[in-house]
Amino acid sequence: MPTSLFTPVIAGSLSLKNRIVMAPLTRSRSKQPGDIPWEMNATYYRQRATAGLIIAEATQISPQGKGYAYTPGIYSDEQIEGWRKVTSAVHEEGGLIVLQLWHVGRVSHRDLQPDHQLPVAPSAIKIDGNAFTEDGFKPFETPRALELSEIPVIIDHYRTAAINALKAGFDGIEIHAANGYLLDQFLRDGSNHRTDVYGGSIENRARLLLEVLTAVSDAIGPDKVGLRLSPTNPFNDMTDSDPQTHFAYFVEQLNPFNLAYLHIVERMIPVEEDHSTFDFDALRHRFKGVYIANGGYTLASATDSIAKNRCDLVAFGKPFIANPDLVERFKINAPLNEPDFDTFYGGGENGYTDYPALK
Repeated sequence: MPTSLFTPVIAGSLSLKNRIVMAPLTRSRSKQPGDIPWEMNATYYRQRATAGLIIAEATQISPQGKGYAYTPGIYSDEQIEGWRKVTSAVHEEGGLIVLQLWHVGRVSHRDLQPDHQLPVAPSAIKIDGNAFTEDGFKPFETPRALELSEIPVIIDHYRTAAINALKAGFDGIEIHAANGYLLDQFLRDGSNHRTDVYGGSIENRARLLLEVLTAVSDAIGPDKVGLRLSPTNPFNDMTDSDPQTHFAYFVEQLNPFNLAYLHIVERMIPVEEDHSTFDFDALRHRFKGVYIANGGYTLASATDSIAKNRCDLVAFGKPFIANPDLVERFKINAPLNEPDFDTFYGGGENGYTDYPALK
């Protein structure tokens, strides 16, 4: 009998009641000052606790890791206490929740950085677009290339953030190495022009990610660690000369870790409209663990992919924003609420906790 979206699955130390994952979704609604999660965030996640797994929104590992106004952190005592409100709410509803750990690298602005310093990156390459600051949108700046001496500090920030996440009650963590943020910037050769041990060869470009995974796995156990990659996503001006070859190598390096899961952003459009030639099935088979597919899935396409063993779980983003009871709606094939794009980022309860559930 084909596997269903509604069957349980084990991912590392996590026992999921279904295969429907709430994707990490930046909503820019942390309490200020201090980028602290609070009661409104706890309500939002509580409403969505029927997901097999919630991957909480990208959360900066340090003040330097911040790239968007009002996003939460996991480096201060106040932030840890704030996140505990969220994890307690989800656990009270019988849910599981992990925290996505984030350093944005060059996708920032000096107005978001400590002491108004320039953002950092593997290489001093500016991207197009605008940063979301507390004073509105401002053009991205040319980042400063990280010195070799600074990299161990960033690795330690990831390690400490993972420990803090467990202190806050999370069931695990996800390392964000996708969508053009710092670790992705090191992986892809369009953004990494370094000539030291962190640049050039494919082995060198993988080095930082593998060092981060080693640090967090040693700190909290690899069975509580997931990883997110996005081989083809052009978001944040990302390019790579040969993503099929490069990401096949990167994924093979993950198997000795025995991670809880690998979370792949496959596309940013509906599955049915994707005509790219990248072979995600090849990545799925290279990784010897639980594979989460993400990108443009519907109930029908997710059901089909699970049934054909193309993935183990499917992550949904926008549908979870507008449908706190998405799992129940999928079970009975009920109509979905449409999301209000104008309320995605920043603001209050409107467009956040006030989407209606089924009666």
